[in-house]
Amino acid sequence: MSIRERFKLTAGSMVRFAMVALVVGTFTSVAVAQTTTPSTDSSAPAAAAPAADQAAPAAAPAADAAASDVAAPPAATETVENPYGLNALWKGGDFVSRGVLMIMVIMMTGTWYIIVTKLIEQTLLLRSAAQADKSFWTAPSLADGAAKLNKNSVFRMLVEDGLRATEHHEGTLVDQIDLHTWVTMQLQRSVDSISNRMKSGLAFLATVGSTGPFVGLFGTVWGIYHALTNIGIAGQASIDKVAGPVGEALIMTAIGLAVAVPAVLGYNWLLSRNKTAMDRVRNFSADLHALLVSGGRLGAGKSARSA
Repeated sequence: MSIRERFKLTAGSMVRFAMVALVVGTFTSVAVAQTTTPSTDSSAPAAAAPAADQAAPAAAPAADAAASDVAAPPAATETVENPYGLNALWKGGDFVSRGVLMIMVIMMTGTWYIIVTKLIEQTLLLRSAAQADKSFWTAPSLADGAAKLNKNSVFRMLVEDGLRATEHHEGTLVDQIDLHTWVTMQLQRSVDSISNRMKSGLAFLATVGSTGPFVGLFGTVWGIYHALTNIGIAGQASIDKVAGPVGEALIMTAIGLAVAVPAVLGYNWLLSRNKTAMDRVRNFSADLHALLVSGGRLGAGKSARSA
């Protein structure tokens, strides 16, 4: 066989081999494509499913929140009781704190009672003085002048005491005392009695005014002591633990000042009005003494008084 024939035979074999390889490669690529394509398609749903599962819980709270905002009615405003007021002070205090608080309440009640009653009493006395100046000195006699005055008037009491002093002076154990001295003594006793009655209660105001702040301060010190003790036992020194109990204790000082200030002001005011009222009483007593000692009628006494 020649070289040319061998070459043709070899080339034909190579061509056939290439064709066979091409066919085998084509079928192999098709088979590989058929096997890999389902795996890609199946992995896509698997990857999408977790994403959908994660999105669903995230969307669910948002939907629930929106539904709750729409369905829930507006919340009503609640009134919160002050945990650091007088009610808490009374409930949290011991017998000493409560006793101090009750004492200050009694002091405050007594202060305002005395201020109101003494003011009424002084007003009535000044009105009686105006009535005596207007009607008593125009009467024809002392008995008639006394009858024109109110039965509860202190000026009528002075006139009656003076008349009794002159009527019972003669023929008694005191007849050795001259008329002038005896009448002076009786009228002075009546004036002192009126003065003592007008001064009654003022000592209480002076006592409350001077001791009220100290009573409140004692309650404050006692309250702070117990507050700090409770804080030390609890082991918490935050501002909410300190401000409340200490603030409650300081209320005692405020109450003490609220008790003492009206007592001091009322005492000074009533004392000044008492002085004015008692001056009117003493002046009337001096004029009445002159009439009783002189033995003259009211007309003569009035002219002497006017002179």
